[in-house]
Amino acid sequence: MSVAGIIFTTLHHGGVSEIMGRSVAAVPFMCRYRLVDFPLSNMVNSNITNVALIANNNYHSLIEHIGSGKDWDLARRSGGLTILPPYSNAHINNSRLVNPRLAELKNVYESLDFKEDYVVLADCDMVSNMDYNAIVNEHISSGADITIGVRELYVTPEIGKHNVVYEIDDNCRITDISVSPTNITGRKYVGMNVTVMKTDYLRTVIADSIAHNYDSFSLDVIARNLDRRNYKVYKYDGFVFDITNFDEYYAASMDMINNSEHRNAIFNVANNPILTRVRNSPPTRYVNGSKVVNSLVADGCEIEGTVENSILFRGVKVGKNTVVKNSILFKDVYTGENVVLNCVVADKNVVIRDNKVLSGHETMPFYIPRDKMI
Repeated sequence: MSVAGIIFTTLHHGGVSEIMGRSVAAVPFMCRYRLVDFPLSNMVNSNITNVALIANNNYHSLIEHIGSGKDWDLARRSGGLTILPPYSNAHINNSRLVNPRLAELKNVYESLDFKEDYVVLADCDMVSNMDYNAIVNEHISSGADITIGVRELYVTPEIGKHNVVYEIDDNCRITDISVSPTNITGRKYVGMNVTVMKTDYLRTVIADSIAHNYDSFSLDVIARNLDRRNYKVYKYDGFVFDITNFDEYYAASMDMINNSEHRNAIFNVANNPILTRVRNSPPTRYVNGSKVVNSLVADGCEIEGTVENSILFRGVKVGKNTVVKNSILFKDVYTGENVVLNCVVADKNVVIRDNKVLSGHETMPFYIPRDKMI
């Protein structure tokens, strides 16, 4: 049995990606990571070493981060990491799409030349440390045509409208599917956007979708074939963060600071490290009189003021008498003296001059776009 991987890097582009001006996969997270690191590490840790990343718009920082894939041991003569080129929007019917997963597959159909028997498809909008071998093995043993990873959640209309909800029987076979429902409440099985199928069947699905001008994987593939095909779910009970919009991104980041159980469930799993690009930076400098409490600080920073309950990426400068609370400062952010930041997310290369006071709220953080000077 051999398994290949496909990672979608730009789905849910109307949320956190649009605000931050980069693909979902390239969104920075937890001092040194990008969201792509999580599905990519999951694949490598599951011995999936032939991985294709489907790129589209705002992919430059993603390519810079990924490079040749050597930090994930994917710089190989055979297999390894492939970044598929941006595609046209010719196959996308925006009026009915929740996300263009099937459209992306249609546009890279000719480039999907995997020799592996099975393929795992994953998105970048979920932070998890998941063993993909478990879902692959269950898919094979069950004889399913497609197996979809799901979690059991208490669904509200707000949660439902951002997800796909599945009804299943006692054998985990999918009996019904609701895409972005706003009228469902209660405990339901919600899709994780991790899918397994035979590689040959994936090619069949894509070819049939091109022939019939299908747009949606959920509506045109799953829902149309429930009576004819054996589609099943894999129930995942591990810890997962959903990051489909900016508020979820901020809440997940703050939770990772304050909840060691959740942090360990992602970053402290034996034999399953979360890998990322390694950079050589000098250690952070803490000036006399500085104070750092309950925060995550990357290498190469300089702290003269106070940092509380915050995340600082590489190269951040916190000036004298400056107070940074409940905030996320991306790479090379500079704050002057006597600055107060609360519930602020500052993108890279932001400069905040002396004597500024900026505050959002934990339910509505204040975002500063990259390269801005305030």
